[in-house]
Amino acid sequence: MNSTLQGQLQELAGRERLAELGGGEDRIAKQHASGKLTARERIDLLLDPGSLVELDKFVTHRCTDFEMEQQKFLGDGVVTGFGTIGGRKAYVYSQDFTVFGGSLSGAHASKICKVMDLALKSGVPVIGLNDSGGARIQEGVESLGGYAEIFWRNTQASGVIPQISVILGPCAGGAVYSPAITDFVFMAEANSYMFVTGPDVIKTVTHEEVSKEALGGAETHAEKSGVCHFVRPDERATIHAVRQLMGYLPLNNLDEPPLKVTQDPIDRPCSAIGKLLPESANQPYDMRALIADVVDDGEFMEVHAGYSPNIVVGFARMGGRSVGVVGNQPAHLAGCLDINASVKGARFVRFCDAYNIPIVTFVDVPGFLPGTSQEHGGIIKHGAKLLYAYAEATVPKLTVITRKAYGGAYDVMASKHIRADFNYAYPSAEIAVMGPEGAINILYRKEIAAAEKSGKLAEERTRLVDLYRRTFANPYKAAELGYIDEVIDPADTRRLLIQGLRMLEGKRERGPSRKHGNIPL
Repeated sequence: MNSTLQGQLQELAGRERLAELGGGEDRIAKQHASGKLTARERIDLLLDPGSLVELDKFVTHRCTDFEMEQQKFLGDGVVTGFGTIGGRKAYVYSQDFTVFGGSLSGAHASKICKVMDLALKSGVPVIGLNDSGGARIQEGVESLGGYAEIFWRNTQASGVIPQISVILGPCAGGAVYSPAITDFVFMAEANSYMFVTGPDVIKTVTHEEVSKEALGGAETHAEKSGVCHFVRPDERATIHAVRQLMGYLPLNNLDEPPLKVTQDPIDRPCSAIGKLLPESANQPYDMRALIADVVDDGEFMEVHAGYSPNIVVGFARMGGRSVGVVGNQPAHLAGCLDINASVKGARFVRFCDAYNIPIVTFVDVPGFLPGTSQEHGGIIKHGAKLLYAYAEATVPKLTVITRKAYGGAYDVMASKHIRADFNYAYPSAEIAVMGPEGAINILYRKEIAAAEKSGKLAEERTRLVDLYRRTFANPYKAAELGYIDEVIDPADTRRLLIQGLRMLEGKRERGPSRKHGNIPL
């Protein structure tokens, strides 16, 4: 090697070491002291070892105001590149809080936009590890323009490549809107915050005092706002969960979800379901336990677990292939659909449909939640979102009615009428316009009035409820009409669903030609 090249390589190595130090050793130590990993440590956990190919390592900002030309760091506060997760390709960017608090400059934004453009062209998911104080104030409108460029790309990529946001520090102001557009948001319980305006601004404007945690912490967004889909106790667990989720997702909207070999027999009887379903139709049970008994190896990655628990959504595998699972949860609000459950379910169904992931729906729904707060809050339009999502979806749709399916909620939950492909019901299924207690008040008004006069109201109501159940609240009328394809033994659920999924692998369905529909937002 000639001396000139050797000197050049030494200079390169020196620049690389400088870039990898970010804001310097003191700031790295401060990051660690606050319980946070560095941007590069996070990427090392996310990607397969040694797979990162970094881009734009030597980029610096272009600002000359406020003496910023004297404060330049190689990489400008974000590490970008590509690598693999479980051997499958992914693009990634990781904001570096040790450089200007991870704030976004024009150059910082350009680096993120470059990997987003490459990801979209390549048909590869993009994952953002967010740790930023927001727009870099010294750059003014250039930083705001940088955010808008990112938002535009998020929108263009939506439904084309999976986009995942991981919040591992503060995420404030304009910085929150990019994660909000992406498909899934992860937060670590410690040190993760999202808010449009922070506690200090709120105190100044409204005189309300609130902590960062209460305003925009992981628990707040996982349980109250619904902004966050997954919460884990720390950064390592959060990043591990991202790797886990990636195992269920295709690389893009033209790709098939990954296949994972399982030793769980396809024809394994679901022996737990018969014991799980209560004898009384009014007793609760845990829909998660039913799902676990049906899917491969009992593995179910629940999405939005803390938000609107009256509906359960998440990913699993059946026969080795990814499926999206939706189920009403009788253990919470009796499984009623309300505003939040409708929005949660609709969002998940639309994601699955965008990425060729079949949808399996377990129905036990007594109806929509009644009350003035629901009506005034717009349950009509929000409930219509779930209806729209199911009706719009063209992926394989399989439905199992485990118990109650009453009123409009029966229609909404992937019924045959909105084009589910295979609809099954257990013998315990109750399919009717409304529940027995309410129905007999309308159907048998005279009989109830007479029984009340004779002092035999309780006995008569019991008789009429039983009569209604035998006449209407069962799966056989729907089966006679072809609305239920088969009334099945719960033990056969797994086998029949996997057989149905395999038969539907080549499903092709096209809707009318249009730019896009107008979902009731």
